[in-house]
Amino acid sequence: MSENVNENRRRSGVYIMGRLIGLVKPLFPVMLLAIVLGTVGYLCAIFLTVFAGYGLMHALSGPGMELPSWLPALILMAVLRGIFHYGEQYCNHFIAFKLLAIIRHKVFSALRKLCPAKLEGRDKGNLISVITSDIELLEVFYAHTISPIAIAVLTSLVMILFIGQISWPAAILALTGYMAVGVVIPLSFGGRGAKKGMEFRNGFGELNSFILDSLRGLDETIQYRQGDKRRKEMAERSDRLGRVLKGLNRLEASQRSTTNLVILLFSFAMLFLMIGMSQAGSVDLTGMLVGTIAMMGSFGPVTALASLSNNLNQTLASGERVLSILEEEPKVEEVSGARNVSFSDAEADNVDFSYGEEQILKDYCIRIPKGKVVGIHGVSGSGKSTLLKLLMRFWDVQGGQVLVSGQDVRGINTANLRELEAYVTQETVLFHDSIANNIAIGNPEASREEIIEAAKKASVHDFIMTLPKGYDTEVGELGDTLSGGEKQRIGIARAFLHDAPFLLLDEPTSNLDSLNEGMILKALKEEKGEKTVLLVSHRKSTMNLADIVYEMENDRAS
Repeated sequence: MSENVNENRRRSGVYIMGRLIGLVKPLFPVMLLAIVLGTVGYLCAIFLTVFAGYGLMHALSGPGMELPSWLPALILMAVLRGIFHYGEQYCNHFIAFKLLAIIRHKVFSALRKLCPAKLEGRDKGNLISVITSDIELLEVFYAHTISPIAIAVLTSLVMILFIGQISWPAAILALTGYMAVGVVIPLSFGGRGAKKGMEFRNGFGELNSFILDSLRGLDETIQYRQGDKRRKEMAERSDRLGRVLKGLNRLEASQRSTTNLVILLFSFAMLFLMIGMSQAGSVDLTGMLVGTIAMMGSFGPVTALASLSNNLNQTLASGERVLSILEEEPKVEEVSGARNVSFSDAEADNVDFSYGEEQILKDYCIRIPKGKVVGIHGVSGSGKSTLLKLLMRFWDVQGGQVLVSGQDVRGINTANLRELEAYVTQETVLFHDSIANNIAIGNPEASREEIIEAAKKASVHDFIMTLPKGYDTEVGELGDTLSGGEKQRIGIARAFLHDAPFLLLDEPTSNLDSLNEGMILKALKEEKGEKTVLLVSHRKSTMNLADIVYEMENDRAS
């Protein structure tokens, strides 16, 4: 993904389709079966009318096969058409839903690799739109695009050969008609709708972001009487999106009308051609009737292609946005394959780091000995949290080194590094789940007893037991049913449960009153054992726990 998910499409439609089709590889046999069933099904539908024409001509010619003798064959083809069509649709939707699950897993995996360096400050609503509606829209591509293209090509080739046995000029006319309806019209209208399709998907994502932002800030909106302003802006965004969608619908209607007109023109062209050839003696009456019927009845597969291009505008725009995430390179590459290390100490050695043009750390040095509580004191914005993120290797330094156990973190296995460190952030994120499961994020294999013990160490056990369902009490979305201090203590309980030798605490008492702060600091002092603790805070009182205290200057570089 580009730095901005709202960028205009840079990839061609052919490239996007090629990359999306490449994902079908594990399910290729099922796709092949869908194509075969779809082709045979369409041929049954086409030759139903062709054989009916043959039967009619034989019945009218007097001697020979009577009309009723053709009925069983016609009924059989009608029944087979239904069976084959059902089989094709079943296979296509089986592929679609399987692939949507695979793509979601790939997207989540990509987001995990991009996080946090590439996702910091990214439009969350747009990302949610990609993960949900954009991926869901790809169902149209996998269920109704890939096999119809192959079916249209195969069916058209069979019909060109069939009509060619009657008359090659007629076959050339049929080929021209199929190309016009199935290729020229979709490409012409698709090119005109591509930009609008991307505009609609981006606008839809932006509207999601606005609604998400409005819901999260509902209390402030009410408090400061901004409801009318937000409602007006939402209406404007909705109207703007509606106008884009209206343009897409107008384009779709134009394409449908053009397609029907072209089919009608080519059908009449075939009729007049066959009449002329019949009068010239090139074809007989049966050939004239059958050739015309075959042409008129064989536009179904290519008509399906023509109708695809409207949905394809949005589908390709969605594919572009999904591929942007899958193809984006992370700023911090994960390391694997190196030898695991044990924790001995940590160090920042002449570290330089900037967010864009803003210098945060310059030639910064600090040493964190094993078994000690090291405090970093400084005002907000001085780079304290940034140092912890560099130790976690959420970002890579631009100069100097960040060392753990004497090794540059850029050479330590990422999984090993995260096992050595437990990080408590300033804002603890809680999921819409039970308190026990929220704490268990620190160690998914932990027993209930271990979860309770971690909660006791974080001085949150007594509070949890006052709740109606205790540890099975579900917290609200983003933990909004709990206070900031309660959420922070649950975050500390996670860190205790993770049981890493190196504990990184970013303002662990910022949301706590003096009593709770004292309880947390007491618990940290008693429970740290052999752990090494890096304690970041702007509070002087928190630094009382530290064996070593470093002051971080307020000019954001030290």
